[in-house]
Amino acid sequence: MPSPKFIFLLGALAFALPAAASAQIKTGDVFPSLAAAQLVGAVPDLAGKIAVVDFFASWCAPCKASLPVYAKVHADYAVKGVVIVAVGIDEAAALHDAFVKKLALPFPTPNDRAHKLVSVVQVPTMPTSYVLGRDGRVRYIHVGFHGADSEKALRQQLDTLLAEKN
Repeated sequence: MPSPKFIFLLGALAFALPAAASAQIKTGDVFPSLAAAQLVGAVPDLAGKIAVVDFFASWCAPCKASLPVYAKVHADYAVKGVVIVAVGIDEAAALHDAFVKKLALPFPTPNDRAHKLVSVVQVPTMPTSYVLGRDGRVRYIHVGFHGADSEKALRQQLDTLLAEKN
């Protein structure tokens, strides 16, 4: 019969492995490749660029408020080289397409219909955005959308990243 210590260690290992295999993306992590996620629609190249990757859904009320704000941020920061991409998670292409068309967003809005990217990232809620440094690492995470406070924080973070030396 195995010792109680062995059983405890085996149980602890079994409990720890699934958590490690599916860890949520956090600050400091390299953000997964958009191209590898097989998203439907245009996917920008983020290599060497400061980027904001936002996750949204057509049914998400805060997303309806956040995406027009990201359009304003895009208008001010695209000329500085910042890339914004909003990844939809609607399974129905028609819902995604109608939502994007209605908002007339000026940045890429690929769809993660198969939920490959959203599963790897383990997005906690809609909307959630990840601000990436030039090295592709997550520098900031915005969970939810809080109006002017979220916009102010995002602009400050982008200014900080832009001021960093390459």
